[in-house]
Amino acid sequence: MISTNNKSYSYYPGCSTRSANRAYDISTRSVAGTLGIELEELDDWNCCGATAYVAIHEKRSFVLSARNLAIAEKTGKDLVAICSGCYLALRKASKYIAENSKIKADVTKALAAGDMTYNGTIGVRHFLDVVVTEIGEQAVRDCVSRKLEGLKVAPYYGCQIGRPFGEIDDPEDPQMMDDLIGWLGGEVTPFPLKAKCCGGLMMTTQADIGQELTGKILQNAKDGGADCIITACPLCQMNLEGYQQTVGKAMGTDCSIPVLYFTQLMGVAFGLSPGDLALKDSLTPVEALMTEKVHN
Repeated sequence: MISTNNKSYSYYPGCSTRSANRAYDISTRSVAGTLGIELEELDDWNCCGATAYVAIHEKRSFVLSARNLAIAEKTGKDLVAICSGCYLALRKASKYIAENSKIKADVTKALAAGDMTYNGTIGVRHFLDVVVTEIGEQAVRDCVSRKLEGLKVAPYYGCQIGRPFGEIDDPEDPQMMDDLIGWLGGEVTPFPLKAKCCGGLMMTTQADIGQELTGKILQNAKDGGADCIITACPLCQMNLEGYQQTVGKAMGTDCSIPVLYFTQLMGVAFGLSPGDLALKDSLTPVEALMTEKVHN
């Protein structure tokens, strides 16, 4: 079933979805189409300045985000991001420009050099927030053709959806993906570490610390009885899926568990094809799990 919500947003895919995390973009577009959500990709978008750049040169990172916001503002539509890091960078820039006159003046001057303006008339949204709070439970349930009965899911939120502003979910005990799993017919497993840091870029700078943080999250999900983990962040997904063997060896335990984007899990429940969800991009046995656990 295809919903007739007819919701329309400007869409910021983010850099990582053009390479290692393309499955997130592909599955998002597929799920959005089923839910009747129009995602209009920004024309000539640029890097948002996320990750370490904001700590190195905050003003320039705000200008990078503001350029995307200015492009989106021309459409008159709220801007939707799927990467939690991109969402935070764009939302932070929007908020600081609105609340800090010095930052606003600096950003306005920089944009003017490119014949651009940003007046703060649009919102910045995470796609998870749009699905849960804008589209809502009934519309999601109406699209389910394969209930995830018997599938035990650990929802991993990471650091950047609820922090630092706490605007769209509880920073310590977020619930959006918990609710979504229930709407899809799955079972939410106990997962105390669902909002703890996975180590982020520490995997490349302080590997021992990053491995410990990621390993604890993987083990916590398995201890709760989860069949799989879902996440809403490309960097979190990469750490949780790509380093399982390394982490398991370092910890002396089995950390193997399938890891999906929440949009992929939605697509499975909606009856979309593996190709529509780029399941073959997974490094963990996602397709095998879905075949075993999910039935029409």
